Amino acid sequence: MSFLFFVPVAKAQTAKIQTVVIDAGHGGKDSGAVGKKAKEKDITLAVAKKVGSEIKKKYPGVKVVYTRTTDVFVELLERANIANRNNADLFISIHCNAVAKSSNTCGAETFVMGDHRNSANLAVAKRENASILYESNAEVNYGGFDPNSTEAYIAFSFIQSEFKQRSLEFAELVQNELVGTAKRGNRGVQQAGFMVLYKTAMPSVLVELGFISNPVEEAYMMSEEGQKILASAIAKAFGTYKNNFEKDSVDLQQEITDGGKTTTTPGNTVADKNKGVVYKVQFTTKNRPLDNAASVYKNLQDVDYYEHNGMYKYTAGCFSTKAEADNYLKVVQSKGYTDAFVVRFENGVRK
Repeated sequence: MSFLFFVPVAKAQTAKIQTVVIDAGHGGKDSGAVGKKAKEKDITLAVAKKVGSEIKKKYPGVKVVYTRTTDVFVELLERANIANRNNADLFISIHCNAVAKSSNTCGAETFVMGDHRNSANLAVAKRENASILYESNAEVNYGGFDPNSTEAYIAFSFIQSEFKQRSLEFAELVQNELVGTAKRGNRGVQQAGFMVLYKTAMPSVLVELGFISNPVEEAYMMSEEGQKILASAIAKAFGTYKNNFEKDSVDLQQEITDGGKTTTTPGNTVADKNKGVVYKVQFTTKNRPLDNAASVYKNLQDVDYYEHNGMYKYTAGCFSTKAEADNYLKVVQSKGYTDAFVVRFENGVRK
């Protein structure tokens, strides 16, 4: 069994978050998951428009693009194409979860494109990718991909998104706000093979607001107040991501302008090298710290990690100038960590 996959062309990285695409899942003939009173397509549209409105209000300089603003069917490929055509800096796909024959399962979770780690994640991907079945030219668009075939998802295990690290960072922020601001149950940041995320050429996440199969969560997601709180949580995460990204860009550009001068104190250990201002290459994120990271990543130098929002970010190298870090970034990427990027620390603290 083989499938034809296409690699989207990435946009040039800019120093600012200028465009965000908000995708209301499903629509038209594709109702998505159906609860006792509501349809997924209606909830996602209402929340998506509220997220966009909130972002426009707080960040008037950001262009907000919707994949749909009415109850119409939009193909998965076209949703990604909308983001790619608009040179989006971020893609947010909004959905509702569901479990057959269960009214107790609850909580929010945020997904990035990746290898599904368990049967639950695979089930979510299958359900969301089933929108393909409503498309008349799916065979051409997706190269024979069958969203209901477990074997078909094996192909996704070989796909590494260039934007996985940034996607994970944004996903963590979204999940934290859904738990902290919206008081949703925490099902964590997950990975799975979502076609709509795979086709986008920028950091992308798929947000599952809650379970429409749970009457309590269905009522919350149907309510005007619930939708406002959920939208506010996502918009707040967007603001934090935007500020963090642009601060990183400004700091790194300033170091380039200053000629890479730092106050780093040389040393023989990673701990010693962390003194002053240093640059490292972040190459992966884990849910828990590894027992012996240096052995696991023995093909990389000075492997270290830092904790952020309950996730463990692993870095390699430790340099006094950004230019040195940029050179080592190429080495790290050549070893298969294609989504790696340079990060800046001051006295051991990420800046």
